[in-house]
Amino acid sequence: MKNFILMGAGGYIAPRHLEAIKDSGNNLLAAYDPNDSVGILDRFFPKCQFFNDLKKLELFLTSTQQKKTSIDYFSICSPNYLHFEQIQMALKYKANVICEKPLVLHEKDLDELQLLEKQSGKKVNVVLQLRVHPAIIDLKKRIEAENKNDYKVELDYVSLRGPWYHESWKGNVKKSGGLSTNIGVHFFDMLTWIFGKSEKVVLYKKAAEAEEGYLHLNKAQVNWKLAISEEYLPAAVAKQGKTTFRSIKIDGVEFEFSEGFADLHKAVYKNILQGDGYGLQDARAGIAIVEKLREISL
Repeated sequence: MKNFILMGAGGYIAPRHLEAIKDSGNNLLAAYDPNDSVGILDRFFPKCQFFNDLKKLELFLTSTQQKKTSIDYFSICSPNYLHFEQIQMALKYKANVICEKPLVLHEKDLDELQLLEKQSGKKVNVVLQLRVHPAIIDLKKRIEAENKNDYKVELDYVSLRGPWYHESWKGNVKKSGGLSTNIGVHFFDMLTWIFGKSEKVVLYKKAAEAEEGYLHLNKAQVNWKLAISEEYLPAAVAKQGKTTFRSIKIDGVEFEFSEGFADLHKAVYKNILQGDGYGLQDARAGIAIVEKLREISL
């Protein structure tokens, strides 16, 4: 049984991490969040310690180590701009890391973390859950077998967000990295994983509710659209009352992967605990793309 510390217990994605820790038969020693709306902890680990003060958490971690109790993993699902410093904290306490994407906001941060990782002897793992989706794994195998270099890909992703989005940290580009970072980084990671590294990054549209652009990858030319507003939702999808639309077309043929998302975090944790997690270098391609998009002014 491994001991975990959860950072960002009050966030949207925290329940998936809690479930994955529980499902894998491990223990949550403590959770941290500056807000105290964390009743979700009672469902999974009712006896874990909770802190909304970072200094008190650090005192707990120091005391835990002095008692020779192991701190094996930090699971980080905090806002994007906090990932870097919380990964640093985990490595300081000689713990491995499981961190949500984007792992960091700037590619240069990966280089610094690589040095800290080496000094600590621990590993920073990033949650790239689309890489464990069965349909996407099959697609990668198919693309590799076809040995073709001129795919035409269209990505459309709409995931509705209410007015709260713009008032929260997610609406602050300095804290979140912007829309393409918030909802696009895992798709950009998936596309580079399958079709190779990015050779050209173009942005056609940059607005608070939508972004559109083009990627030239080793094996594909990708036109992509990302949106959080209902006006971008296809009429047929909106009529069904759905709030999310995912579409990837490869050479004009729809790639179906609408199902199978429920247990991806469990699969990610299983791989990490077996020593097969994705690390700092795996995160680099997606981070480089969204950082370039952020730097483009239209």
